Amino acid sequence: MIHSMTGFGKHVIQLPSKKITIEIKSLNSKSLDLNARMPSAYKEKELQLRKTIANALVRGKVDFGLYIENTGDETSSVINQIVVKQYMEQLKALADADATQLLEIAMRMPDSMKTEREDIDEDEFKAIEEALEEALKEINIFRSEEGQVLDDDFVSRTNTIKNLLSDVEKLDVDRLDTIRERLEKAVSDLKTDLDKNRFEQELIYYLEKYDITEEKVRLKNHLDYFITALKSDDSNGKKLGFICQEIGREINTIGSKANYAPLQQVVVQMKDELEKIKEQMLNVL
Repeated sequence: MIHSMTGFGKHVIQLPSKKITIEIKSLNSKSLDLNARMPSAYKEKELQLRKTIANALVRGKVDFGLYIENTGDETSSVINQIVVKQYMEQLKALADADATQLLEIAMRMPDSMKTEREDIDEDEFKAIEEALEEALKEINIFRSEEGQVLDDDFVSRTNTIKNLLSDVEKLDVDRLDTIRERLEKAVSDLKTDLDKNRFEQELIYYLEKYDITEEKVRLKNHLDYFITALKSDDSNGKKLGFICQEIGREINTIGSKANYAPLQQVVVQMKDELEKIKEQMLNVL
């Protein structure tokens, strides 16, 4: 079964003094393109988190966000006393103001607050990993559901191409006779005596060049193989894309050999359905 590369997953956990939120969203991409946003204090764990995400999602343009909200009384931000005192001394030299006013101005200046880096608690990080696993489960469920929608669309469009191929087979019965009549009329209009045996040989050679029997057989086989690959356990977008290329090659050859307007019109419809499959194929994992 196929999976879409589009998905979204979110999980929130509440620790005694922190609320941790993990969000993951993904779109289609040729490879894994992972963008991670997290507090600087957690950067040392980024590679480990990236590896977990890469193993679970494989491919896609992925945005990962780790958000930490302090909900307890503790805070890692403290006043940078040395810097604030220096600001107040400089301000006092410039203006006559009381200490409260000077402190208020100094606290607005850059670097008046500093954040003390804390080591990541192992239990906290274990909780983050568990939250990440839950978010990944959620996004993969989303991808699976989106994949089912794509699967239904692919089956429907493939069946449409098969039905159009049946129309091609019906039209092909009259096509060669029409081409033959057209050539015989063109020769008769020349009002020139021809060697009938030689003409018949050339005519057979010409008609053989426009025979599409092999293309019809190969196209049907490719369509059947596409459905088989679509339902297989190892189905993936790249493999299905290669099969689409082969389907397109046979449709194009039928169109180039058609030399018959009704059949060429059917070929255009087949190409249209295949292009819609290819557009959606870009989103298959």
